[in-house]
Amino acid sequence: MSLAAHVYVHRGPLLVDLHLTVDPGRIVALLGPNGAGKSTVLRVLAGLTPPDGGRIVLDGVVLDDPVADVRVAPHDRPVGMVFQDHLLFPHLTTVDNVAFGLRTRGMSRSAAREQARHWVERMGLADHAAAKPRALSGGQSQRVALARALAGQPRLLLLDEPLSALDARTKLDVRAELRRHLAGYDGATVLVTHDPVDAMALADQLVVVERGRIVQEGLPVDVARRPRTDYVARLVGLSLLTGTAEGRSVVLDTGAAVHLGEPAHGAVFVAIRPSSVALYRRPPGGSPRNVWPARVVGVTPYGETLRIDLDGPVPLTADVTPEAAAELQLVHGAEVWAVVKASEIAAYPA
Repeated sequence: MSLAAHVYVHRGPLLVDLHLTVDPGRIVALLGPNGAGKSTVLRVLAGLTPPDGGRIVLDGVVLDDPVADVRVAPHDRPVGMVFQDHLLFPHLTTVDNVAFGLRTRGMSRSAAREQARHWVERMGLADHAAAKPRALSGGQSQRVALARALAGQPRLLLLDEPLSALDARTKLDVRAELRRHLAGYDGATVLVTHDPVDAMALADQLVVVERGRIVQEGLPVDVARRPRTDYVARLVGLSLLTGTAEGRSVVLDTGAAVHLGEPAHGAVFVAIRPSSVALYRRPPGGSPRNVWPARVVGVTPYGETLRIDLDGPVPLTADVTPEAAAELQLVHGAEVWAVVKASEIAAYPA
């Protein structure tokens, strides 16, 4: 395994204590809210922040071990880093920005520039080799920063919110380009982001961090299908509830009952997609099994629909069209009935 890290660092109110492993050629995304400690982890791995404990090992070489008094300086680590705002030197050309890291490692100016030109061409920036950062677009700046990080042939690549500075249209193209470039990189990659779309599109493995701890990890599709915290559930657009299951019935912690399509037993998470929630102003006819009174507490535009937040014995989120919202008069405080088919509810062990 390329990276085996126990990151332990205490800074003010934040205590980060987590284990992270990344195999060669794999991309692990640290996903979490602001202040969770994600960027702190990157700074420790890069050698920019000294840890208070733990141990960082890369390709069998110990980079940090406070107990053994081992600490490798940032410039001596085989680590490349792309910062959130790219941090290009405004007075240097594209080639010289890429060559900068090579020069700090002792390479001659001519050799560094020659290798930098190779990377500039590889990133599709040959026409901008002599340009200064102010003449580059956001996507081009991101590619220059990535080329600078990769030019030194690092064994560990660190990406700190690499797409956050881009507008929505540019981000789509640059995300695809970034994925293509990373596919050809045989080292370990750690990506920090708070955007679940970036994480799902780029990473082989997700590690969800909250308050300096890992709260969930796994394949992106598994984390999205079975969130284990409210934060993850909100990111992927699910309502997450907890309760105790017995057969096809779950008694939630709120005391409300939920009926399932498949049997379950013991402590469970219950996940419900907003698209599975139907709303009515009066109790619906027929015999639907999951019918709960609810009150509208939030209405937010969401793409071509409206996302309706509901409070009640079963807190839910529903997606409805603007036409349906107008017909149902879904304003803040409106009383409604929520219906969900048992077959549309997922329950899994807590």
